[in-house]
Amino acid sequence: MKNENYDIVIIGSGPGGYVAAIRAAQLNKKVLVVEKSELGGICLNWGCIPTKALLRTSEIYSYVKEAKQFGLEVIKHDYSLKNIVSRSREVSKTLSKGIEYLFKKNGIFLKKGNAFIEDNNNVTIQSNESKVRVKTKNIIIATGAKAKKPTFLENSSNEIWSYKEAMIPNATPKSLGIVGSGAIGIEFACFYNELGTDVKVFEVQENIVPHEDKDISVALEKALLKKKITFYKNTKVVGLNKAESFELTTNTKEKIEKHHFEKVLIAIGVEGNIENIGIENTKVRTKDNQIITHQYGMTDDNNIFAIGDVAGTPWLAHKASHEGIDCVEYISGLKSINTENIKQIIPSCIYSNPQVASIGLTEQEAITTNKSIKVGTFPLSANGKALALNEPNGFVKTIFDSKTGEILGAHMIGTEVTELINTFSLAIKLEATEEDIINTIFPHPTLSESIHESVLSAFNRSIHS
Repeated sequence: MKNENYDIVIIGSGPGGYVAAIRAAQLNKKVLVVEKSELGGICLNWGCIPTKALLRTSEIYSYVKEAKQFGLEVIKHDYSLKNIVSRSREVSKTLSKGIEYLFKKNGIFLKKGNAFIEDNNNVTIQSNESKVRVKTKNIIIATGAKAKKPTFLENSSNEIWSYKEAMIPNATPKSLGIVGSGAIGIEFACFYNELGTDVKVFEVQENIVPHEDKDISVALEKALLKKKITFYKNTKVVGLNKAESFELTTNTKEKIEKHHFEKVLIAIGVEGNIENIGIENTKVRTKDNQIITHQYGMTDDNNIFAIGDVAGTPWLAHKASHEGIDCVEYISGLKSINTENIKQIIPSCIYSNPQVASIGLTEQEAITTNKSIKVGTFPLSANGKALALNEPNGFVKTIFDSKTGEILGAHMIGTEVTELINTFSLAIKLEATEEDIINTIFPHPTLSESIHESVLSAFNRSIHS
């Protein structure tokens, strides 16, 4: 084996790995990225991007079916599942090629194969053609995560869907059972429901999207019930078998029930890809299949870092990218240790119909801080742009420290709220207060005016509600 030397070896090319590589190259580091599959990782190829392409199609299909509400007559409407899936895959391919171009532009080295850490300065890359050992000053683990498999799947059919199989179906199932009501479960529920599938969602917690503010959860469930999506809450799935159809067994308040579906999707979360990469040869610690990290992705082993999903929650692409930049800037001597908790300012988005977006504390969490809080809400039914779009359902909810004016949290449900949440991201980052937002001029007519009105509402100054 020949030896090669690098400043940084990055294992994985997802939104954490490839962004870290580009930033490191900008800082004049010699960078090698090792990727065993497609450039861009799960997010670009089998997650964030292709699912949004699918959901965009279902959204347009919804508009077509509701054309009369816009004064339009659509005589006939139908869809081609093959073409829907094909478009989604093409979007991913385009972006993957884009990363390849960016690597060449920035002088980043790429090796395809499986990376194995021998120690904190040596990595072996095994491909079908060769085996190469490289020396490096730093290693960044950005291997992402995979779908969790519950214990009741141990003896079940391999025809059970994860997010990957749900993304490339051969046919639209007549019925679909979804285990888990997080972002993945809810997004696929919306997609297949719009195509005519009878969708039932099973959630072990008291509310759907259990990490969201309770008011958001209630509103989302109400909206999706109108679309004929069925929810079983406080329900534990205890068995799954396949004969002519899938038989899903649940336990609800000590009551055993059986449900039958053409397809079943498991969406109970993810766990880090920590197997077979040589962690056992290092001082890196893990817990619950995630790598334990400290500031800037540092692990307990010198020169080994971890970013993104493999380093734990929240499992979000933008969190991984931010961590990747912070990590390489620290390696390059541009950052010193600080106490900022970035997890408090990471927005969360669910691309359902209606969309959900949030940042910071829920109202329930804010109450537990023992701070005096003010809460404001503003319904989209009172927003001119929302009415013009025929999207009046939803609201914006804001939570403040009543004494300091600090923004503690913001929660939104409605059309395109995933594009609006960044207003609060910036405001929190800049330590803006309620007065700063109140004195900001929002353009009219826009959905963003609902942000302004929600803040006004929190301080009993609402104009339009």
